Amino acid sequence: MAKLSPSTQAVLNALLEAKFGKEAVELGFPVMSVILGRELAAALRAAADQLGYGDGSGGPIINEYELLAIADELEAQ
Repeated sequence: MAKLSPSTQAVLNALLEAKFGKEAVELGFPVMSVILGRELAAALRAAADQLGYGDGSGGPIINEYELLAIADELEAQ
């Protein structure tokens, strides 16, 4: 398994902690990038699509605060 970049590892660690608790991050769970990587990648691509310039105005469709609001909304479910 290839070593992940620090940014990618931080995102995976956030998912592991949210799903399994802080202990999962401390243990590493290296196989989780294989198990959850595709789902996490799909979510990141969807978020990136929302940050794109698809509305023709030259500005982002949503900003970082709106993206965080989406995360808050999903967390509250």
